[in-house]
Amino acid sequence: MKCVVSFLVLAGLLFLIVPSAWSEPLPIPTINLNIGGSGESGQVSTVLKLLLLLTILALAPSILIMLTSFTRIVVVFSLLRHALGTQQLPPNQVIIGLSLFLTFFIMTPVWEKVNTQALQPYFNNQISGERAFELSSQPVRDFMMKQTREKDLALFVKMSKAKRPESPADISLSVLIPSFVISELRTAFQIGFLIYMPFLVLDMVVASVLLSMGMLMLPPIMVSLPFKLLLFVLVDGWYLIVGSLVQSFGPS
Repeated sequence: MKCVVSFLVLAGLLFLIVPSAWSEPLPIPTINLNIGGSGESGQVSTVLKLLLLLTILALAPSILIMLTSFTRIVVVFSLLRHALGTQQLPPNQVIIGLSLFLTFFIMTPVWEKVNTQALQPYFNNQISGERAFELSSQPVRDFMMKQTREKDLALFVKMSKAKRPESPADISLSVLIPSFVISELRTAFQIGFLIYMPFLVLDMVVASVLLSMGMLMLPPIMVSLPFKLLLFVLVDGWYLIVGSLVQSFGPS
């Protein structure tokens, strides 16, 4: 109680001594942000460049997943893990990391073309932003066209009710991108089916042996898992699968 009374007395004395400190408003510092353009003709202002950079960064995960080889690779690796029956081994971080580096390896020729044909001329003020976008999208478009089935393209052209394109250059990105994605998913599931077959046969053999021995309570997965791992190591499975995945995309 004495501490409270002392605090009130001290506050009153301060109020009487410096009344002007309470009567005047507290000054608030002002912050002025002024971002201007470069002033040169044909050059995008700094604000637009910043906006474009933020937009690209926001869409970067979608671009990496949907417009590259990442989808096929990560789906195949996930199906391989389920076929082996190793639950969470390899962990998701390892699968995604390996898929990313394989994607960088496969897409390097495409990105080199984008850098040479579009980015460097744009940074050197040799072409406009619209022209840079057209030139940068062309190598990516060619890559997607090689991996997309005509049946999937026809499906989205029909659903979009657009005019039938006379050449691959007439196909819009809004039609090409979903066609490429479902084609990649189909190819990934085809590869996953081929991977599943030998492990499925091994599971059936182990289950039949356990059934004939009367071991009905013993889960077949517990017995077949070591044999699956042994088979996968003996045939050098990672070498075969990674090599087949990379070769399935062909030359970029």
